[in-house]
Amino acid sequence: MPSLSGQTILAVDDSPANLSVLAELLGERYRVKVATNGARALELAVSDPPDLILLDVMMPRLNGYEVLERIHADARLRHIPVIVISAVEQIESVIRCIELGAEDYLTKPLNPTLLHARVGASLEKKLLRDQVYEWNQKLELRVQEQLSQLDRLGRLKGFFSPQLAELIVNGGGESLLQTHRREVVVAFLDLRGFTAFTDSAEPEEVMRLLSDYHRTMGKLILQHEGTLERFAGDGIMIFFNDPIQLANPIDNAVRMALAMQRDFATLCAAWERRGYGLGLSIGIAQGYATLGAIGFEGRWDYACIGGVVNLASRLCGEAKSGQILTNQKTLAGIEDAVRAEPLGEVLLKGLTHTVPVLNIIGLRDS
Repeated sequence: MPSLSGQTILAVDDSPANLSVLAELLGERYRVKVATNGARALELAVSDPPDLILLDVMMPRLNGYEVLERIHADARLRHIPVIVISAVEQIESVIRCIELGAEDYLTKPLNPTLLHARVGASLEKKLLRDQVYEWNQKLELRVQEQLSQLDRLGRLKGFFSPQLAELIVNGGGESLLQTHRREVVVAFLDLRGFTAFTDSAEPEEVMRLLSDYHRTMGKLILQHEGTLERFAGDGIMIFFNDPIQLANPIDNAVRMALAMQRDFATLCAAWERRGYGLGLSIGIAQGYATLGAIGFEGRWDYACIGGVVNLASRLCGEAKSGQILTNQKTLAGIEDAVRAEPLGEVLLKGLTHTVPVLNIIGLRDS
C-alpha cells in the first residue's frame, strides 16, 4: 500500500482557532489547506482537489449541509471523501450528513487519536477507490482497443486474406504490404459455360449461382491456407506461400484443387436439375512473383504479379471441365504424391513457346 504521507487535506471551519488546531494535529503528516467558509472551500476543491475534506456544519451563509449537497452534485468533487467535524451531536445531524454523502462524522472537542484514525482510514479507502478507478479505466481502454482491433480486423478481411488481416492488426503485417518478391503457387479457377449461362439466365439466377459457387470455393481456400487475390465473376485467383509461408505450397494448392473439383460435382448436379450446364477448370503454376498492396485510400487489394500468374491463367484457359492443369516444372515438386496424365507439349494462348502440360487426376495415397 503506498504511503498516505503527503496527501492533501482541506479543513473548512469559520473559526480560525479550530483550523489552527487541525493544522497542528495533522500538519506533520499531511499537507493541510484551510478555508473559513463553504464558498471558498468549494473554490479550492475545484481548483486543486484535495484527498480529503474536513467540514464544519455550522457556518454562516453556506453551511456544511449545503456544501455536502454541492459536492455530491458536482461530478468533479463527488469522489472526494468528507469527514464532518461539528459541535452538533444530535443523531439527526449525523444521519443527514451521512445521507448527503459524508464519509464520517466526528464531534467537537476532537480526540486527536480518533481524528488520526478516522482521517487515515478515509484516506486509505480513497486510495483504494482511486486504484480501482484507475484499473477500471485501463480495463475499459483495453476493451476499447480490442473492440477497435476486432473492428479493424473485420474491415481488413473485406480486402485481404484473413491471415494477412490478422498480421496487419497484430503489428506484423505492414511490411508485407510493401512490394516484395517471393516464390508462390498460383491457382486460377474458371466456370466453363458461364458466358452462355449468363446470356440466357435472369440476373437474380446468376447472382444466386455465383453466391453458391463462391461460398463453396471460399471455404476450401481458407481450409488449405490459400490467399484469395480476387473474385472476378466466375473467375477466382488464389496464391499460396504469401503472406503466410508454407512448408509445401504446391501440396496445399493441389489438395485444394482436387477438393474443389470434388465439391463442385455436388454443386453441378444441383445446377443441372435446373438446366444449368456448367463445369470447373483449374490451372496451377509455381514461380516467383512480385506481391504487395495496390489501390488507393479506402480500397486496397493485395496483388500478385508476374509470369507465374499469366502461366496459371493460361493453363486454366486451356483446361476442360473437370481438369486441373499444371506444367512439368510445377508438378516436379509434388509428382511422387499425385497421379497425373501428360497432355504433351501445348502452345498456350499468349505464350511464344510450348509448355509440357499435365492433368492432375488424384493423389497416390487415395
